Amino acid sequence: MTETSWHGGAAAVATLTFDVDAESPILARGSGYAGHLSTMSHQAYGPRVGVPRILDLLDELAVPATFFVPGWVAEQRPGLAAAIVERGHEVAHHSYSHRPPTTMTAAEQRADFERGMAVFAAQGIEISGHRAAGWESTWDTPGLVAEHGLSYDSSLMADDRPYLIETGSGRIAELPVHWSLDDWEQYAFLPEPRIGSVITSPVRVLEMWRAELDAMRRHRCLFNLCLHPFLSGRPGRLAAVRALIEFGLGLGDVRFARCRDVAAAALADPALPAEPLRRLEVDPAVYPD
Repeated sequence: MTETSWHGGAAAVATLTFDVDAESPILARGSGYAGHLSTMSHQAYGPRVGVPRILDLLDELAVPATFFVPGWVAEQRPGLAAAIVERGHEVAHHSYSHRPPTTMTAAEQRADFERGMAVFAAQGIEISGHRAAGWESTWDTPGLVAEHGLSYDSSLMADDRPYLIETGSGRIAELPVHWSLDDWEQYAFLPEPRIGSVITSPVRVLEMWRAELDAMRRHRCLFNLCLHPFLSGRPGRLAAVRALIEFGLGLGDVRFARCRDVAAAALADPALPAEPLRRLEVDPAVYPD
């Protein structure tokens, strides 16, 4: 029944998510990049210019969004998270340092996760969800999310609709992502460190995203768009984001929602089965390390 379904009767649900990484993904490649002023300015464009423009656009079109913010970024810019919340949007956890969990030990991942949580607690920001840096979760990550009382993760790719995961610490909703709905693969470019090498026309990107949203309506999917303010906050690219939102609104059967609201609906949906998290066991004789 639609009143208890995660989608609420919509043909598709769209979550506009913004990863406010600022300098953190570059510093995660090496602290020496802090001395590269041009590179640091390239990343600072996100919170300095991109975020305010994005917030104004969201106000104008009256759609909600979720901003995934690393704890380090929130710490460096103390008013940033509060300003996002004041505009009616959600702030979610995106690690502390933006170091991928797959590059850390279990203890290091826990310490980074909890340090990020502590930053938001100190700033009075309510956190409901998490996204792993680089979407590079380990088998320990969902359990950390549940253990710390969060309701959802948004880092995995096993479906194009929400699904529920049973961890040893409780049940969470997974709001899946995909590389085709991430602006990093379309726009990210730096000579050093090499984070990407293609700068695609926003016209082509808009065409791809519109086609995906339209097709998802036939399968009642979650259109989980991942944008970075230092990339999509630029004028021509933000114009494409505007056109995409206007397209979605014009369809009449697409609902825009914050991630926390989609997760709450998914967790309350009796039609969604909960899948136990089972670590994949690989025979080293078949697949050597």
